[in-house]
Amino acid sequence: LNRFLQEKHGSKMAFLDGNPPERLCMPIAEHIQSLGGEVRLNSRLQKIELNSDGTTKHFVLGNGNIVTGDAYVVAAPVDIFKLLFPEEWKEISYFKKLDKLVGVPVINVHIWFDRKLKNTYDHLLFSRSPLLSVYADMSVTCKEYYDPNRSMLELVFAPAEEWISRSDSDIIDATMNELAKLFPDEISADQSKAKILKYHVVKTPRSVYKTVPDCEPSRPLQRSPIEGFYLSGDYTKQKYLASMEGAVLSGKLCAQAIVQDCDLLVARSNRSSTQAEMTTV
Repeated sequence: LNRFLQEKHGSKMAFLDGNPPERLCMPIAEHIQSLGGEVRLNSRLQKIELNSDGTTKHFVLGNGNIVTGDAYVVAAPVDIFKLLFPEEWKEISYFKKLDKLVGVPVINVHIWFDRKLKNTYDHLLFSRSPLLSVYADMSVTCKEYYDPNRSMLELVFAPAEEWISRSDSDIIDATMNELAKLFPDEISADQSKAKILKYHVVKTPRSVYKTVPDCEPSRPLQRSPIEGFYLSGDYTKQKYLASMEGAVLSGKLCAQAIVQDCDLLVARSNRSSTQAEMTTV
């Protein structure tokens, strides 16, 4: 919160006007394709194969396909990336420091009510509840969920270590108990006031990294010490903590690093081509 308070427009929070796959991911994919790029869905990275000098040879996908390139970027969450990078890299300080970055469980709760709550605003709200960190009335903040007669609250249920293994109904009961304190005139735990029409609970066992003392020096730069290999993700080095804003900024910094390294990457590609031709001869 302190980081955002230092920003000139830090109090301004924006919401997509619809769901992220359609309103954020699809336009990005379409832009890549319009420039001749290719977007492959359901193609999970399975293995990073190396050259004899320790640089990246190619990516092996879950379906067995091989992807080669001049530059390689991994934008997976830190806990997943730690399972992917090769054994040969594990003693390199850049990768070894990632051990201190450990994802924590997070639960998102969506609740549709039978009426419009009066004390909500067109904004992301920080909660004084010990279980609900932030929440928003999506019927006000998001065009796709707009409804003049009913509210749909989206809440972050955290810290969630003690709750991630609990049932959805237990989590909803706990959420309603907290909401009854936040909206005493409109919500009661027994639903004698606002009633739940439906709900959805999303559990992420390993989400953003836990911000413990001395973890900041462990965040890696987007440019790795492996020539032609880069990282992107909210856990990498940028001015925000783990967040959507941090993820976007890390992607921009990663792209800048690749552009800065363009001549180096071209020279590396030419060397590889020459070596391949000599081997063929």
